[in-house]
Amino acid sequence: MKIFIPAIAIVFIFSSCGGPEKTVNEQKETAVEKPSFFPVTAYIKGQLYEIKDKGANPLKYTTTNNHTDSVWIKVQDIEDAVKEFLHPEIDSVNLVSLFTEKKFLDQSIDAYTFTYEPTAGLPDSMILKRWDVHIDPATGKVRRIYMVKNISDAKMLQLTWQGDKWCKISTIITDEKGVSTIEKEEKITWDF
Repeated sequence: MKIFIPAIAIVFIFSSCGGPEKTVNEQKETAVEKPSFFPVTAYIKGQLYEIKDKGANPLKYTTTNNHTDSVWIKVQDIEDAVKEFLHPEIDSVNLVSLFTEKKFLDQSIDAYTFTYEPTAGLPDSMILKRWDVHIDPATGKVRRIYMVKNISDAKMLQLTWQGDKWCKISTIITDEKGVSTIEKEEKITWDF
């Protein structure tokens, strides 16, 4: 009996030492790398803050039917001019289940490109269809953001955001024959 109790204790100690290691290894095998989407909304809001902080009024060019008009935008109204692209918030939390990220160094434009496309069919309430982020490999700064939203079957909005310089919102309509035309372009510039 005296030999039996220490033998059971030794077996118990050795078996318990191997147990947690196995659990840790199993956890390592099942751990999946969480996607970390580029925080586009936070970036745009940061750009808006910088524009407001500089205090210089941006200039907006509106082109419709090959006619362009320009108007100064009050610095406090700049956020309202791009509000369509501030929602839904693009970050690493809320859109991960709906979109996938592809990253690559695009040597043709000398930029790291992050492309976000739907994983499958999007819910009807999701009008954001895709977006791209281009980052300068030398400086690590955002060069350009491109976003597409379908407002309806016949109307699409596209945002092109050139970091620290300008943004352009294009409204594209598609007729019943499937022909798409640019209905309106609004370019807002703040880098003079």
